[in-house]
Amino acid sequence: MAPAWKWKTAGAIATIVQLAGVLSLLRVILPEDGWFTDLADGIGYLFGLPIDGNLFIAMVFFVLGAALRRHKRAALWTLLLFQVIGLVLVGSIMVILALAPEEVLDPGEEPHWVFLGVGATTSLLFVALLFVVREAFPARLARGAWRRALASFVLGMIGLVVIGWGLAEIFPGRLVAQTDKIVWAANQATGEVVRLGRLDIPEGPQWLSVVLGLFGVLVAIRAMYLFFRGVRSQSMITGDQELDVRRLLAADGEPDSLGYFATRRDKSVVFAVSGRAALTYRVIGGVTLASADPIGDEEHWPEAVRAWLSEARTYGWTPGVLGASERGAQVYSDAGLKALEIGDEAILDVRRFVLAGPERRGLRQAVSRVERAGYTTRVRRHSEIAPDEMASILDLAEAWRGAETERGFSMALGRLGDPSDGRCVMVEAYDASGALRGLLSFVPWGRRGVSLDLMRRDRAAENGLNEYMVAQLAAAAGHLGVQRISLNFAMFRAVFEEGEKIGAGPVLRAWRRVLSLASRFFQLESLYRSNAKYLPEWEPRFLCYQRSRSLPRVSIAAGVAEGFVPSLRSLRKRALQKTDVSDEFASKVAEIDAIRVEPKSVRRPEQVRVRIAKVERLVAEGVDPYPVGFARTDLLAGARERFGEDVSVTGRVVALREMGRLCFARVRDFSGEIQLMLAVDSLGEALASWKSDVDLGDHVGVTGKVVKSDHGEISVLASSWTMTAKCLHPLPDKRKGFTDPEARVRQRYLDLVVNQDSAHLLKLRSDVIRSVREFLHAQEYLEVETPMLQAVHGGANARPFVTHINAYDMRMYLRIAPELYLKRLCVAGVDRVFELNRNFRNEGADATHNPEFTMLEAYQSYADYRVMLDLVRTLIQHAARTAFGSEIAVRPEGSFDISGEWPVIPVYTAVSEALNASITPDTSVAELRAQLGARGVEINEDWDHGQLVQEAYDSFVEASTVGPTFYIDFPTSVSPLTRQHRVDPRLAERWDLVAFGAEIGTAYSELTDPLEQRRRLEAQSLKAASGDVEAMELDEDFLRALEHGMPPTGGLGMGVDRLLMMLTGTSIRQTVLFPFVRPQ
Repeated sequence: MAPAWKWKTAGAIATIVQLAGVLSLLRVILPEDGWFTDLADGIGYLFGLPIDGNLFIAMVFFVLGAALRRHKRAALWTLLLFQVIGLVLVGSIMVILALAPEEVLDPGEEPHWVFLGVGATTSLLFVALLFVVREAFPARLARGAWRRALASFVLGMIGLVVIGWGLAEIFPGRLVAQTDKIVWAANQATGEVVRLGRLDIPEGPQWLSVVLGLFGVLVAIRAMYLFFRGVRSQSMITGDQELDVRRLLAADGEPDSLGYFATRRDKSVVFAVSGRAALTYRVIGGVTLASADPIGDEEHWPEAVRAWLSEARTYGWTPGVLGASERGAQVYSDAGLKALEIGDEAILDVRRFVLAGPERRGLRQAVSRVERAGYTTRVRRHSEIAPDEMASILDLAEAWRGAETERGFSMALGRLGDPSDGRCVMVEAYDASGALRGLLSFVPWGRRGVSLDLMRRDRAAENGLNEYMVAQLAAAAGHLGVQRISLNFAMFRAVFEEGEKIGAGPVLRAWRRVLSLASRFFQLESLYRSNAKYLPEWEPRFLCYQRSRSLPRVSIAAGVAEGFVPSLRSLRKRALQKTDVSDEFASKVAEIDAIRVEPKSVRRPEQVRVRIAKVERLVAEGVDPYPVGFARTDLLAGARERFGEDVSVTGRVVALREMGRLCFARVRDFSGEIQLMLAVDSLGEALASWKSDVDLGDHVGVTGKVVKSDHGEISVLASSWTMTAKCLHPLPDKRKGFTDPEARVRQRYLDLVVNQDSAHLLKLRSDVIRSVREFLHAQEYLEVETPMLQAVHGGANARPFVTHINAYDMRMYLRIAPELYLKRLCVAGVDRVFELNRNFRNEGADATHNPEFTMLEAYQSYADYRVMLDLVRTLIQHAARTAFGSEIAVRPEGSFDISGEWPVIPVYTAVSEALNASITPDTSVAELRAQLGARGVEINEDWDHGQLVQEAYDSFVEASTVGPTFYIDFPTSVSPLTRQHRVDPRLAERWDLVAFGAEIGTAYSELTDPLEQRRRLEAQSLKAASGDVEAMELDEDFLRALEHGMPPTGGLGMGVDRLLMMLTGTSIRQTVLFPFVRPQ
């Protein structure tokens, strides 16, 4: 490929030639004598171009310039020919002036040697430049182009001269002799190349001269067009190429909804050198128009695009792409093309598609109207339709099309009933009498989708028939294995959608009005609205082009390809095509369709490849490296207690050592470790297998006697061994360990294998949770389970996870707290109740928070927050005794005693101490703002007194607390579910337990007044409606239950993960087995 500067130089040369055409055209219009004529002659002489006031010559320059701009090699040679002819003429003049100047010069006139020398020099330099940049003109001529052009020119000129001679006979003007009439007509047709006055030939009629000159120009343009015309597609896609395309689609066609349209047989195809990707296109008017994305392995798409662009340069085509996806547009952009979004493709996910809900009311009504009219549908694959039945369907499709041209290129197949399209889906709609009244045909989209190809309906059929058929296809998607449906393409969808919104700018509104006017002819807006009613996902599609000036050509070619711009091809080929393919071809297609996509091979490290080779060798030897079981008699910890006895144990190999005829290994299970001794005396040839087959990390089963080694270590002397699970990855280096915190979280299974502290923490977590449950059971609490999927989010102020239930087309939430359901049980008379389960909050993940966490909530009738304070303290102390044997918390700096009573501090007292100022319920909002603002706390303008106190508590009290401390009596406004304080109604009977800088739990004297509860929840719902994503929604079912009477109740909520953090001094990412981590 030529360097970029040569391509730019080639463009400049084309511009110079076309400028010569402009100058020639202006000389035809402007007076013959004057400064402009001298200027044009000088420029022509300088560049060796015969600029003259001649329409014929002007058109030659225009056509030649266009051919040069398309990098035609023949145009380069033509321009070189002009230069050579000019040099020959200048050289001849210089020779004559040197040898016989008196023959050409007037007496006393001196030769203009400088002028002639400058012209010859610039021409020679121009010729040299053309030779240097000839690489930038690779485009070939069409085969036989010169013969067609010459024949067109000669025959056209002969015909034109004969017609001119005949007209000169009728309108002779001053012409008399027959030869004069013929010569004059020929001269006028060729643009008056010869000055006939010098030949004493008179002039004919002026009007006839103009007519002959104009038609002569047209003949010349036609001849030059045939000569420089772009090469058409070398060949349409062949049968073998189509099979290759289908193989690529079978292997990598899942992401592309338009991939199957690459099998159209009126396209050409170019393959990547590797054969792993291809690109289909059609050449229209010198534009090579690619159809959507390349197909095949996406990693090889750039290779296919480069091959296509190379072919475009070879034949002088202008590259363009119609219907590229965002992924494809990026690949084309990387190859040097520009991308313009032209609309969106409507994608329907049938797993989320339902007719219920207010948004789809219009669609639902249309479907119901057709159903009431007695219509039924049949949904089946094309392969299930008999040939004669398919023929009748094709006839009806043609009849319903009427006189319209069959449209489509990138999003239409253009054929129906082809035996190779057996996986296509047909949806047929029959009226109450059983007559076929409409059909939809879909092509495959990978294995789990279909893409709309053909839509036909009887114009007299019921309105809404298309919507009915799409809905029926969605209903039948399950047995077809279809999950996605690609519907129509809506051009300029964003303009229609945004342009009708309030606040749309004048430019957008004007653009929308223009498109609305165009929609009267091209159905742009109606197509958008017919798709929008399904509430689809919109996938943008792009038009790609190389340069801005080529955009109009590419757009016109796209219009011709899609059938919007008429052409002779579209007029000749209006109908759907029904092609006949051989049985052999159809059987090969069936074989390809039967191929199931295989996952791409994984690049594995060398050590993994070595271990996989061992697995394959074991299988070949008849050994199952992953047997169904092993008769184990003891865990490793138990085996250590059975000295002198025979045992069968299993474990993971964590250390290996060979000493000739004796091997040692250390194996580990969740109960402990033990050493294995493997001697040739007891194992024989099995020892050699051990040495060759076993690696660190493998699971083995060993039978033998428990003995002591020479160093006194308890060991199992193996009499036989079995591989129970081959480990394909090496364990982390035992010297470096497995210490990276991120890796330990992502590979928790490996963390538990390698790091004993993680395994200990796992056991400790289990012990603590069990102790909490046993403690509450001992206190006669009833354990229950309440819904995790809720229609209303409430029970706490937090952002919920939002999901959707398809059956009822309604929003649902993963619960943020079980509180409102547990209180329903309190209303029902359950005296003591608790739930130990998972909660979900859509918040960040850090050292103290995880979006999914374990929570304990407990409620006791006729108790208050003080009772729950004593309950939680004794519960945590009980958990500490279970975990460590004493009432301590293990911190990184040592043990911390948590026995006895814990401090109980009013929150206003704690805030006052933290701010070194007196803060009470009487403190004004302004003073609180000033106190917090002075300490750099960001304050929301809408916060009230309670929220400001809460912010001060969160910022300055909680983080500085060390030992377990209860902070009590919070402001009422930040405790919407809490009873007002029995002494001061501005406070709420609530406490927060804080230890080591983190909140562990909270408890309330629950609010049981249904009227006050309604007032508070309504205030919360107003906040939610105003955009507060953490505010609770109004739960009418809960309020209705509360109105039936809930006894005085104390409620407790405690994070189990926080409890583990408190007791063990670890972060939440350590205490939670599988915390959320950002996807890699």
